[in-house]
Amino acid sequence: MRLKTAWMYYDIMDLYGDKGNIMTLKKRCEDRGIEFDLHTVGIGENADLSDFDLVFIGGGADKEQESLLPDLLSRKENIAKAIDENTFFLLICGGYQLFGQHYEAADHEKLPGLGFYSYRTDTGKQKTRCIGNIIIEADLDGRKMKLVGFENHGGQTVHVEKPLGRVLHGFGNSFDAGMEGFYDGHVLGTYLHGPLLPKNPELADFVIAKGLAKKNPGFQYEDLQEIETPFANEARQVLFERYKVEQ
Repeated sequence: MRLKTAWMYYDIMDLYGDKGNIMTLKKRCEDRGIEFDLHTVGIGENADLSDFDLVFIGGGADKEQESLLPDLLSRKENIAKAIDENTFFLLICGGYQLFGQHYEAADHEKLPGLGFYSYRTDTGKQKTRCIGNIIIEADLDGRKMKLVGFENHGGQTVHVEKPLGRVLHGFGNSFDAGMEGFYDGHVLGTYLHGPLLPKNPELADFVIAKGLAKKNPGFQYEDLQEIETPFANEARQVLFERYKVEQ
């Protein structure tokens, strides 16, 4: 079994160690005997994204998002094709923002997004930011899981029709949203850095299962061999206890 993965803009969208997400996916696949076939896709590099099982885009600051935008917009038709053909997309921070209607930079310049979804991202007032540890309760295809991470974003993402989860501690999509991220079965976007997947092995396995299901119809999370993750669980427990959140 093979998970063919595209890591887009790997050289400029790697804020807060987002490459750790790729490292986690690779290790958890290899521990199960699943081939992790990784391809990097940079600006101007040809790639048919519909040929991949999983596409990952990490986070970046305004400068990085502006630099990749023309390339990303040129791929809009191909990205739509990939989504329609059940390629799974994992988007962190800047990647998440750019799938919406627009992203407003700190200087108030509005950068067009791909426009696949109704949400948009405005800049925070007086340069305020959502910063700190965050815990959410996500609902992923009926599977409830608590996710932990670190958020640091000035962007305020609003009009999210299908949020990833409910905020238990922290901010989320915006200061008063009470909800975090986006998930519609094909695309998962979130502000959780830190990076996300080493802290949340259950989510890492969910992403792997969604990717494998493209070429293995009917494949489910329960079909993955269980792997022990004692260190991740201990780190998560520290946050749950600190913020008085039941595990």
